Amino acid sequence: MLATMMFATVLLSASFVSQAYAHETVSVEQYDIEVGWGTEPPVVGIRNNIVLKVTESSETANTFVGVKDAFRNLETMAIFGGITKNIDINSDSRLGYYYSPIIPTKTGSYEIGIKGELNGTPVDVQVAIEDVESTAILDFPPTGGTSNQDIAALKNAITSIQRDVSDIQSGSGIKVADSGASYDLAVLGLSIASAAIILAVISLVKRK
Repeated sequence: MLATMMFATVLLSASFVSQAYAHETVSVEQYDIEVGWGTEPPVVGIRNNIVLKVTESSETANTFVGVKDAFRNLETMAIFGGITKNIDINSDSRLGYYYSPIIPTKTGSYEIGIKGELNGTPVDVQVAIEDVESTAILDFPPTGGTSNQDIAALKNAITSIQRDVSDIQSGSGIKVADSGASYDLAVLGLSIASAAIILAVISLVKRK
């Protein structure tokens, strides 16, 4: 757990000095709005940032400059499915760069909605950002999971014990006396086997 937290902290710190690789950009007249995660890939339950860059065309051809106070009259929302949340936008030290702290609580697809006015230009856009991953992407060594083979083996063992119990009760299959030590030992053995299977099931559930 500590190692995962340290690794996440390193990734978060690195996001402020390195350029993200999966950001999306939309154009609104002379403005370009770039949106993405500060740390990629984003991982569920780990603090991250929505980072934004707003630029506009400069007087020099094919060059852009950052826009100051771009979100003064813009409302920004994080969107997941049908759920929305207004988020506060903070200014970065670099001109035209902005961010909003967030902890993604579910894996899947997120969008950022931006609506309002940017220096007199109407803005109403939604930008899809990179999907949030499960913590498995950071796990090392990988944690074991319940395999289909494990589940099948447990089902077979339970079926076998149920069949043995029925045989003892009916007097067919396993031949033991109806009473006495032999019968008691048979029932005890099956009870121990049943308990072992129950413990195995609990162990597999905890591993998931």
